[in-house]
Amino acid sequence: MTGHNDVWDALYEAWSSGETSGLATVVRTFGSAPRPVGSSMLVTAEGRVVGSVSGGCVEADVLERAREAVLNGRPQRATYGISDDDAFGVGLTCGGTLEVFVEPTDTRTFPELAEVIESARAGIPVAVATVLDHPRPEAVGAHVVVRADGHYGSLHPSDAPLGLMDGARELLRRGDSGVLAYDCEDVRVFVRPLVPPPRMLLFGAGDFAAALAAIGRTMDYRVTVCDARPLFTTADRFPDADDVVVARPDQYLAREAAAGRVDTRTVIVSFSHDPKFDIPLLETALGLDVAYVGAIGSRRTHVHRAQALREAGVNAHAQTRLFSPVGLDLGGRSPAETAVSIAAEIIATRCGGRGEPLSHRAGPVHTVRAAG
Repeated sequence: MTGHNDVWDALYEAWSSGETSGLATVVRTFGSAPRPVGSSMLVTAEGRVVGSVSGGCVEADVLERAREAVLNGRPQRATYGISDDDAFGVGLTCGGTLEVFVEPTDTRTFPELAEVIESARAGIPVAVATVLDHPRPEAVGAHVVVRADGHYGSLHPSDAPLGLMDGARELLRRGDSGVLAYDCEDVRVFVRPLVPPPRMLLFGAGDFAAALAAIGRTMDYRVTVCDARPLFTTADRFPDADDVVVARPDQYLAREAAAGRVDTRTVIVSFSHDPKFDIPLLETALGLDVAYVGAIGSRRTHVHRAQALREAGVNAHAQTRLFSPVGLDLGGRSPAETAVSIAAEIIATRCGGRGEPLSHRAGPVHTVRAAG
């Protein structure tokens, strides 16, 4: 599962032993908040701390709130921001604002946790919906576990707002955390997906793929390197790849897609300079609903590639999804520098960034995508 595995593993360990832990989660951010929505910090009964909600700015206060939750068994919310007067008090010196939900977690308050962990470890996408606000105070902190094939949990059906399950499943499909708000009912629900890591599929067993595999791993992708040449496609040449596969690139991608192992978060990059592999691969990739398709090469290579794709039946609209030549213009040329430029383009595409220096523009450093 992606993100904060250590927190969830420690939570499950404490839960299994019958202990009560305090789980603090960033449920909403504004401006230049230091940690994204979904970031968590766990405080166990014996005082062990795992994870972070701010990188240090407000951890001490959150720690005390988590201890309170363990002692009194009641969830609470806290909002941390900054003003000129409290810049060095309990606030965020980065200038952002974040909202944290702190809840006591044990077998009584979260009886569904074992099934959540079991699903996540089996690679089955699952989301936990937690009630933050509700007209009935006793409903605050209740959970609903949502999977593609159903839902269950401690939230009474009469307390669940209309459309909650559809909204939670959409966030689960996207792999996004976020708050679903129902103004007419004064209800807010935080949805946190636990999903298998997104995949980065790199085709072409060379130095550029090895460099991007190393970065992809730090970005929490499950990295696969695939090439049809067994002499080059060996595990020792790609120590940062999770999977090293000898196969024709287009055939491997088609099999993975048919098996449901390619989704809207998948990143595909072709490092092949051989049209007999490159064109069938890109033809297959551009027919899939994935996050990113890129191909390395010069401007001249791109012109020939575009013509070959047209001849293969890939229409102009599909070709607009192809990032070729791949990467942002950072000026670097080495495999490591090229990998950074490709990773930067992937991030910009995923997050809606413009790839320009932050010092050259005004406005918030971070943009926040709406949950609904």
